[in-house]
Amino acid sequence: MLIVTLIAALVGYAIARLPGLLIGGLLGYALLRWMRTKLIGKLAERQRQFLSSTFAVMGAMSRADGEVSESERKSAEAVFDRLNLAGEQRDKARSDFQRGQRSDFDLDAELARLRQVVGVQRGLLQVFFQVQLAALAADGRVDDAERDMLLRIARGLGCSQEELDRLEAMLSGAAAGGGTHESAQPLEEAYRTLGVSSQASDAELKRAYRRLMSENHPDKLAGKGMPESMRRMAEQRTSEIGNAYDRIRQARDGG
Repeated sequence: MLIVTLIAALVGYAIARLPGLLIGGLLGYALLRWMRTKLIGKLAERQRQFLSSTFAVMGAMSRADGEVSESERKSAEAVFDRLNLAGEQRDKARSDFQRGQRSDFDLDAELARLRQVVGVQRGLLQVFFQVQLAALAADGRVDDAERDMLLRIARGLGCSQEELDRLEAMLSGAAAGGGTHESAQPLEEAYRTLGVSSQASDAELKRAYRRLMSENHPDKLAGKGMPESMRRMAEQRTSEIGNAYDRIRQARDGG
């Protein structure tokens, strides 16, 4: 910020000496303040849309079998608790959840809005799926209708086959009661979590691990539109990636 202000001041000085120096410095500072405000506002809007779409899709997921049960409503409230939503934020989350349950809810249009927010930040997409899976697993089971709808949503968001494989691994973990410890995690599931085959070389395995850790880093995602309330979800994802990598390394080292 200081560098840009100094450059503007020097340009002003070259044009009009001391008066130009002062005017250029002030204009440069004012421009940077305006740009910063615009960027902060844009990020806040991305966060609002991400939350709105996430909970609306969660509402649609809750009626995948044609009806919304009381346990599914409680599951949504459990997710809101996990995200520490309160006051107006919680009221908005409930409203979006109910919006997704309506018969006239346009899922494809909602996914299109979510794609605009996510863009190339695939880590944001993983956080989105973490929330959906948390809601699905809250009642202790994932039925076929929910599984099929989640995979349909993934395809609607343009997920690659590698991402679909990782989602299947996440689904397996949710169906088993959510989260797996590295010592108990099935080796096949660990490979799916990293999106590599069991024939991948050690170098390929390490590259996949480092790429996923970079994509899912909470601080990086926060700067790309992830709300602060979802940080714990991102931290859980990086923990799962680390556990999967450790599980594979342990198996390859003969442990």
